[in-house]
Amino acid sequence: MKKILLFLFLGTVGLTAYSCDNSDDVVQGTDYDTINQSFDISPSFTKVDDNLYRWTDDFNSPLVQSDMVLIYMQVGTDGGSPIWKLLPYTRYVGNVNNDAVDYIFEFSKFAATININSTATFSLTANPSYYQNKNFRVLILPANGSGTGGAKMAKGTAVDYNDYKSVIKYYNIDESKIKTK
Repeated sequence: MKKILLFLFLGTVGLTAYSCDNSDDVVQGTDYDTINQSFDISPSFTKVDDNLYRWTDDFNSPLVQSDMVLIYMQVGTDGGSPIWKLLPYTRYVGNVNNDAVDYIFEFSKFAATININSTATFSLTANPSYYQNKNFRVLILPANGSGTGGAKMAKGTAVDYNDYKSVIKYYNIDESKIKTK
């Protein structure tokens, strides 16, 4: 009886040791739910009507449901560094009608769209500087805030998404690695 218990004990230990092998823990493919993706675009907008222009692009791979997309528009420079404004963004034309141009975006897990529209009395077609040669920065971020390298702000501190520099710091994004798409 003692020999049977010894063999059962050795068998249990051997099975446990074999099942603890972690060689099956390798993730196959790319882990898109915990990394940031960032890229710059200078899109060509398509005319929908005189007051609406649109750009749409598919993502290379579908986003996971918890991802969020932020799109910033370059509105100028400060000492050679770009100034980024989070969309939606309204630019007032400064005419007597107090007309405005709205830059709006929307996204799904498959694509992102930027719409540029203006008030009824202001024609974008007659004023192409409001939709041509515009630079945008697209940030695809994990909504849980884990990001590559983890968050750098104090735990419990919310990031101000309107402040581009805060977002870059919070998600540990290396701007030197942002590519143009």
